[in-house]
Amino acid sequence: MTAPHTRSRRVIAIPLGMALATTLAFLPNVSASAAPADDATTATDTAGIVDQLSAQATSLSYVVNVRPGHGPSSSVKKAIADAGGTIVTSYDKIGVIVVHSSNADFAKTVRKVRGVESAGATRTAPLPAQSTTDVGTPKVLTSAQVADVEAAAGQDPLEPLQWDLPAIKADKAHEKTLGSSKVTVAVIDTGVDDTHPDIAPNFDRDASVNCVTGKPDTTDGAWRPSAAESPHGTHVAGEIAAAKNGVGVTGVAPGVKVSGIKVSTTAGFFYTEAVVCGFMWAAEHGVDVTNNSYYTDPWYFNCKNDPDQKALVEAITRASKYAEKKGTVNVAAAGNENYDLAADEITDPTSPNDTTPGERVIDPSECLDIPTQLPGIVTVASTGAKGIKSSFSNHGLGVIDIAAPGGDSTAYQTPAPPATSGLILGPIPGGKWGYMAGTSMASPHVAGVAALIKSTHPKAPAAVVKALLYAEADRTPCTDPYDINGDGKVDAVCEGPKNYNGFYGWGTADALDAVTK
Repeated sequence: MTAPHTRSRRVIAIPLGMALATTLAFLPNVSASAAPADDATTATDTAGIVDQLSAQATSLSYVVNVRPGHGPSSSVKKAIADAGGTIVTSYDKIGVIVVHSSNADFAKTVRKVRGVESAGATRTAPLPAQSTTDVGTPKVLTSAQVADVEAAAGQDPLEPLQWDLPAIKADKAHEKTLGSSKVTVAVIDTGVDDTHPDIAPNFDRDASVNCVTGKPDTTDGAWRPSAAESPHGTHVAGEIAAAKNGVGVTGVAPGVKVSGIKVSTTAGFFYTEAVVCGFMWAAEHGVDVTNNSYYTDPWYFNCKNDPDQKALVEAITRASKYAEKKGTVNVAAAGNENYDLAADEITDPTSPNDTTPGERVIDPSECLDIPTQLPGIVTVASTGAKGIKSSFSNHGLGVIDIAAPGGDSTAYQTPAPPATSGLILGPIPGGKWGYMAGTSMASPHVAGVAALIKSTHPKAPAAVVKALLYAEADRTPCTDPYDINGDGKVDAVCEGPKNYNGFYGWGTADALDAVTK
């Protein structure tokens, strides 16, 4: 099935600023437009666009996948150079090489080289010298609005507005423990403002980095978003680990550490080389959980029968599997298009999103949303204030692992007072707070619960943490019929029993069980 499509799950998870809004609204946050190709051109495959752009002597980024080991062989290095490629970095342990080249036939040429298992362009737009965009200014909560919130004893000032915490019993869990400072959750995202008073007390600088180019940049503060960039990563970080410190909001796991791994360009694109870098950095720096509230641009779904897209799937699969082997639990958002990811086919009208998209019909079992649909990833659907699937949340039996609050239109799911908005409240850069919604907001709730499990069971490997996450979830039966707007028409179909179904997976995340079982 298809649904009205926004550019990515990062767009639907837009801050409404600090106005205590009661409806779901979306602002032009990170929906930047890359320079379009000829209006008469409809791009349906990678190769055609690569040829078009390379003919203008533009440079693209590629991943070249070889056998994992001690680095690319001399013959592969020579072949890359002979094909007009320049190696940016090489992740030898997983056999992924990041390359730049302006040769239109680079990938095609290198694929024929002995020792190369796959290769493909990571984007369809040329590498920019600098990419910026106006993302708009969120509305800020005034001091008078802050004063209007009456917090109970032991609550942070804005916690009464966080209906999402009691929805997963996080408030009860906090009476037992806030989580361990020895546990770190990495936010692989748009960057984290570690100067925010809700984030600074729990920020892990050593596990933070800028991975946008595909090569780690450890310059101090490189993980922060600029003023023109999305507040998305900061909001996500706060949902996970905003400190219980008498300021602002409270995170799901307010005693654990949180780091920022910046992987999106200033225009809001998450490219393969950056995502690979993010997973590898987390794996090598003791990160216990990663949160991934994005899909990897420019393809919403990456089809294995396309040689370029196949290489992207392979590269990120290797990186995410490596991180899990090192002990990291990888959590990802399911997406915001109300797609049934277990359907026989889906119409994707938005790929590639960095040049001119063309409509294509794909099989979601062969064309994957990455990292969401990769093996081992914890895939999270979103629920609203009434505990049912959010109007926008993707779903699918056998795809969704677990559900958690991500918000929804207040008109669809109204929270109980004193909360006033059906969206999720969290920190935004500059010491402010704002509302956002999307599976982007659901995923960090699960990442936070996973961090509490790791805090309770510090020696548990990733597989055990995931098993406990699913076993401790509150079983949530299908919502049938699912008519979220009450117009008499079914808006999505849920398949499966109470214990495991396409809307809620194994159930709704439970933070209290995470710290007591």
